[in-house]
Amino acid sequence: MNIRVGWVGLGDQGAPMARAIAEAGFELNVWVRRESSLTALDGLPYVRHKTLAALGAASNIVGLCLREDSDIEEILTSGGLLKSLARGTVLINHGTGLPDYAQSITLRAASAGVLVLDAPVSGGRPGAEARRLTTIVGGPREALETARPVLETFSQKIAYMGPAGCGQNGKLINNALLMMNQKNVQDILALGRNLSLDLGALSELLLSGTGRSFALEALSGAVTVNNAEHLKVLQIIDMEIFADAMKGLGQDVTTIDDYARAGADGLPYAAQLMAVSTKQS
Repeated sequence: MNIRVGWVGLGDQGAPMARAIAEAGFELNVWVRRESSLTALDGLPYVRHKTLAALGAASNIVGLCLREDSDIEEILTSGGLLKSLARGTVLINHGTGLPDYAQSITLRAASAGVLVLDAPVSGGRPGAEARRLTTIVGGPREALETARPVLETFSQKIAYMGPAGCGQNGKLINNALLMMNQKNVQDILALGRNLSLDLGALSELLLSGTGRSFALEALSGAVTVNNAEHLKVLQIIDMEIFADAMKGLGQDVTTIDDYARAGADGLPYAAQLMAVSTKQS
């Protein structure tokens, strides 16, 4: 198959993903709202299209890396992308959203012979830049196998979870567990402070032992005083999606939701604790 990739979404995470695709030698077709977004692809070959329909017609795999389901819906319908896709095209939604919406795209696209994957990613911008994202996939296996060479350009692991919507379920559960782990870390750091322990030394100990976790590791690098408040807002949005999705699936996740939201709310506090510890060291 002569793979021609269409890409929409050159944001914080989408830009390094698109760069990975181009650097791997795949034809990259892009559409952007703002000219300035194209600077993310400086030094790489790509074809810019003035309309979404033109991008869709030029591509047989199309990746969307957008923040919300409403953004994707606008691109697909008002923008005319879905109607422009040829039979056999694989449409990949890398955003985090509702499983029901992922299923609705699949049903609408099926009439045109277009295959759809919901494939949200975990790892943030650092993971995307390092080409070490975890890509969590729902949808038909044959579509995954077609798209696998593209996904492998930025993924350390591709986790297939099942039919349409299952990729979103997997990502939402992953997000909830991260925030629950953040709450655990915050409680332990507060305890360590109350015991007058050096939090830097305590963190190093925990990261080298059985108590290690990504939530703690992130406080030593990816999460800072400067970005913690912004990350908190994004995490609360993710938990709202999680709660809506689980309610729609008939699951009572009140305990998980409350605990995870507390972990998101406490992220700026934890970042401050670690920053103070670093200065004291």
